[in-house]
Amino acid sequence: MRLTSFTDYSVRVLTYAALKKNELASIREVSEVYGISSNHLMKVIHHLGKGNYLETIRGKNGGFRLARDPKDISIGELIRYTEDDLALINSNAKNTDQNEKVSFNAIVEQALGSFIATVDNYTLADLVEGQTLTNFLD
Repeated sequence: MRLTSFTDYSVRVLTYAALKKNELASIREVSEVYGISSNHLMKVIHHLGKGNYLETIRGKNGGFRLARDPKDISIGELIRYTEDDLALINSNAKNTDQNEKVSFNAIVEQALGSFIATVDNYTLADLVEGQTLTNFLD
């Protein structure tokens, strides 16, 4: 299984925002901390705002902050929101193992289900528990 950098950046942005508590964060801050291009971050933050993960404030003194409590942000839900396609196998490919008792596609689908079930057990609060922005950045 391979997740996109978009999902990775989304987790990083939400983690950073959670550690800032209610204080506004800026794209520039996150870009400097993680070494991610501002253009990429704009797309990520816009998407997270549309999904009600972030509250975005435009303007000179604008920025973003979490729109929900970290304990209400499921990592599994976030992955499903940020990944366009979680299918591990091209479902359009011809299935040559139809006569087998167990197909490779079925095994892979079961593995994906296990992955999703695991990440559904965690929230953003679990990722930031016991952390402060200061010790996180050190």
